[in-house]
Amino acid sequence: MTGNLNVLFTRISLIVLLLCSSAVNAFTGSESCRGCHAQEFTAWQGSHHDLAMQLPDETTVLGDFDNASFTYNGVTTRFFRKGDKFIVNTDGEDGKLADFEVAYVFGVFPLQQYLLPLSRGRLQALSIAWDSRPAAEGGQRWYHLYPEESIDYTDPLHWTGTYQNWNTSCAECHSTDLKKNYTASSRSFDTQFEELNVGCEACHGPGDKHQSLAKENKLEGAKNSGFPTALAQRGTWSLAENAHIAQRTTALESNAQIDSCGRCHSRRGTLGDYHYGAELLDTHRLSMPQWPLYYPDGQILDEDYVYGSFVQSKMHQAGVVCSNCHEPHSLQLRAPGNAVCAQCHVPARYDSAQHHHHKEGSAGAECANCHMPETTYMGVDARRDHSMRVPRPDLSMVIGTPNACNQCHVEEDAPWALEALRQWGVQFRDTSTHPARAFQRIAQGDNRVVPQLAQIAADPATAPIWRATAMEALGEVGGGQALQAATQILYDDDPLLRTSTVRALAFLPLPQRIQLLDHLIDDPVTAVRMEVASSLAGVPLDQVPPEQAAKLSALFDEYVSVLSQDADMPGVQLQLGIFFVTRGDLQAAEAAYREALYLNRQMIPAYLNLADLLRAQGKDDEARKLLLQALEVAPENGNTLHALGLLETRSGEAEAALQYLQQAAELETQGTRHRFVYGIALHDLGQPANAIVQLQALLRSVPQSEEVLLALTNYCAELGQRDNALRYAKTLTQIAPGNRNYQQLYQSLSGKSP
Repeated sequence: MTGNLNVLFTRISLIVLLLCSSAVNAFTGSESCRGCHAQEFTAWQGSHHDLAMQLPDETTVLGDFDNASFTYNGVTTRFFRKGDKFIVNTDGEDGKLADFEVAYVFGVFPLQQYLLPLSRGRLQALSIAWDSRPAAEGGQRWYHLYPEESIDYTDPLHWTGTYQNWNTSCAECHSTDLKKNYTASSRSFDTQFEELNVGCEACHGPGDKHQSLAKENKLEGAKNSGFPTALAQRGTWSLAENAHIAQRTTALESNAQIDSCGRCHSRRGTLGDYHYGAELLDTHRLSMPQWPLYYPDGQILDEDYVYGSFVQSKMHQAGVVCSNCHEPHSLQLRAPGNAVCAQCHVPARYDSAQHHHHKEGSAGAECANCHMPETTYMGVDARRDHSMRVPRPDLSMVIGTPNACNQCHVEEDAPWALEALRQWGVQFRDTSTHPARAFQRIAQGDNRVVPQLAQIAADPATAPIWRATAMEALGEVGGGQALQAATQILYDDDPLLRTSTVRALAFLPLPQRIQLLDHLIDDPVTAVRMEVASSLAGVPLDQVPPEQAAKLSALFDEYVSVLSQDADMPGVQLQLGIFFVTRGDLQAAEAAYREALYLNRQMIPAYLNLADLLRAQGKDDEARKLLLQALEVAPENGNTLHALGLLETRSGEAEAALQYLQQAAELETQGTRHRFVYGIALHDLGQPANAIVQLQALLRSVPQSEEVLLALTNYCAELGQRDNALRYAKTLTQIAPGNRNYQQLYQSLSGKSP
């Protein structure tokens, strides 16, 4: 028990340390920083951080509340004043019109939202926002954030719904030292914060210790000047002789600054309370550059908030941090236009027509327009892709990714852009081997790219986020190369790599996972431990050594505790349900799935998981009823139709099963599972000839899919189509020459001896 006690005492000591430091090093407010840091305080005033959230008054409310109105989805919302109060008359959570007083204004430019109070301590962000851009740019108007959708009060995207809740979705990044304080039993919040906006201590941490040291003239020599973390990592840069790009004079030793910024400027989920100075993954779960959030080459697709793009970039690998380009207090660029890039990139080489091939002063001559193209979110908010890549019209032609050339020259196509680059002397010689091709092909079921993905995962010169993404892609395939890559990366210093590798090992049998992941049960980074808990949830604690059982039990308790802090989120309830099912606690799993559906009645995965849980308990009628409810919510959801097809297959309702499976197959645009299963079902339910036709059509989409080829080989042989069977078997031996089963199958069909 000694090892387990050491872990326990370490965690207790850490908790005591955090409690003590919290008591000693309290928050003091931004105003207390002003006396000694007047320049920084002045720069911060009026910044987007300073104005992230404000009380409503004549100066802070930008929208038209002079009895203005806006109609959306048949509902007319009015904006007016009652004395010094700002009132919105709109449809509430029951669909009826009611008056709501604006509690806070949210943001300032290019749009401003308004927070309206609801019961149980909830603050909700109104989906009708004020376009605060100048009228000449189309602004100074009310508009809806989802203009192409018909969202009513029953939809979780309605302003009264779960996903517009400030307490969970917005507050952490628009205030300082947030305590959400959600109580699951009453579904209520008692959310508190130290400062209304993003103040000094939101980034630097509590300042009481720093101020005490300053008063005692003890700042010199004090670690981080009394703050829990040091953010000044801008460094010094110099140009070597004949060089065109500056380099850091000393290596960047940590990601403290970009992790601090990434806390809010990333697509992520929270993992308990924030700890200043900790790894980003110690308090957050980071989204990877995968579909549907990103394009296969890592360009932003959904709203990704910068961090996930920036850590892909060569700038990040060279040691660039946020404050090299952005002044951290005003948030403005360090220099206007191309001058911000010219800090490191010699203007004579890069800010010239010989480099950008556009007229001086034109939009095409701006570095950011070619290397950081904009995508507009929330209707009016144009945000730049921070992966800082070279435009690749060649990839646009082969995998459909966007490129900056055609995002500007919208009247032209990718071949035109590629030819223009060729005329400038730009030749792309890696079109067929570019990593984006590998990620796109593996998503299509082409396992021939597994060696390339394994190479990406193992390459220390590749950005860690791409290595981690490659590792996760390998995990989807499984096999020896995935295992070999994983065993090396599981011990990497980068927690992102460890986290993704743990996730990738789901293909292994549980006993093998236990052996590989035992050393990570008490990993210092929370995100890693949470993945380990999820991966090992199926371990029977009475069948492992007592010391290991105690460690796992503590880990499982931590997992539930961490996730329960966000029990108001449907996705978290879904995760808890999956965890409880794996642990064998079916009652807790059912409760979690039903809570997810209470919070979001449109959450199809919760319907599917709950139906599967019911079916496993022999409650087929309840499962069928639930799936039909899901189908009412989303009539063309392929996963629901697929699940219904499988349910009816097990029930012996062949005709209904095939109808559902066929619909699911016809709707499938990503992956191959539904089309493949439909083909198998046709065979198993007495239509082998139709099965072959279905699988042949699928093979045209994924010509290297081993499972499709194997099924076709067997089905063709079964129907006496020997030549076709032989042809498919030969393709299998060519794709996987080391697979002895394929060799034997081919030899048996060809009549040759092994």
